[in-house]
Amino acid sequence: MATTNFKGQPVRLIGEFIQVGTVAPDFGLVKTDLSTFSLKDLSGKNVVLNIFPSLDTAVCATSVRKFNKLAASLPDTIVLAISKDLPFAHARFCTTEGIEHVIPLSDFRISDFDENYGVCMADGPLAGLLARAVVIIGKDGRVAYTELVPEITQEPDYDKALEVLK
Repeated sequence: MATTNFKGQPVRLIGEFIQVGTVAPDFGLVKTDLSTFSLKDLSGKNVVLNIFPSLDTAVCATSVRKFNKLAASLPDTIVLAISKDLPFAHARFCTTEGIEHVIPLSDFRISDFDENYGVCMADGPLAGLLARAVVIIGKDGRVAYTELVPEITQEPDYDKALEVLK
């Protein structure tokens, strides 16, 4: 079982954090129009999963803004912003912030995404929400990069993630 930290306190995650080299499990997450979005829809593309607890926190909002500018400009790359926020919150945030190059997705419905990717917080004040992580899936459908951010209140290492895409 993987762990992260929230304000210096250990937080256990349900399942094992996904590993580089494994085939990325498909998922069905909810778009802002309430339709289902599947990873298989992006076959042949590089896919950045920007996973975070909630858009209503400064660090999570910052990560969506930065990935919108950085990774979204790379060829054959799609950026997914994934949290358990409701699709309505994703739509409001993206409209207000002018986010146009990221696909916001909600894991609010019952799915196995959080356990298959090992990012569901099992305990701590944010139990049930997604841990902060970046997973990059290559065009071949295999995980090419992972970062389970060691402290929920910190941003991911954008430069390291983008190196994999260059």
